[in-house]
Amino acid sequence: MLSQQDILIRIVVAALLGATVGLERERKNWTAGMRTHMMVCVGSSLFMMVSAFGFSDILGSDHVSLDPSRVAAQVVSGIGFIGAGTIVFLRQGIIRGLTTASGMWTVAAIGLATGGGMYFAAVVTTVVALTILYAVQPLEAVIARRYVKRTLFISLKADTDAAEIVREVSAMEKVNISGFQLSKNDTSWSLELKFTDLKPETVLEITHAMQSNPQLKELYWGK
Repeated sequence: MLSQQDILIRIVVAALLGATVGLERERKNWTAGMRTHMMVCVGSSLFMMVSAFGFSDILGSDHVSLDPSRVAAQVVSGIGFIGAGTIVFLRQGIIRGLTTASGMWTVAAIGLATGGGMYFAAVVTTVVALTILYAVQPLEAVIARRYVKRTLFISLKADTDAAEIVREVSAMEKVNISGFQLSKNDTSWSLELKFTDLKPETVLEITHAMQSNPQLKELYWGK
């Protein structure tokens, strides 16, 4: 059985490591911020201690054995309900919160490692997680700009020649349409144009050209 000092150390270390990761999400004003990450990490740490040491008083009984991985395994799968709550579906093609959800999953693992006394693994994972959240994001942005994929969602009046709109946009300079989708109901056409390697000035040019079309009902960009 763990001593009270060991329990205190593991809980405090888990809280500090969880807060360190959560601080990055807090500065971006996400719902799952520092306190949420601390709670997940502390809770996971306690689960691990209960799983590994909480049943030591009955281990001497006949026909009783202990699998300390069972509770920890449930934490790994159970953390999904919290992670799912951080994912926000804004509109078609745009989802936010996946990084936060994966961060919550990682923090749960950090808590389990701390509860198991694997301090080095917990600290290294925290450092790597912070590196991913802080340092990799600018690099990701640089790479993403080279392979920008944007989708233009257009709603047109029902009597519009939608095919002509596609031809008009594809004929513009520096425009590369990788695909499109058309659908129609009684009142309007819905058109999705997918672009690759689209520069900001080209986005403005396409937007301006579409806005001047009297058949346009709605227009917005997505990824």
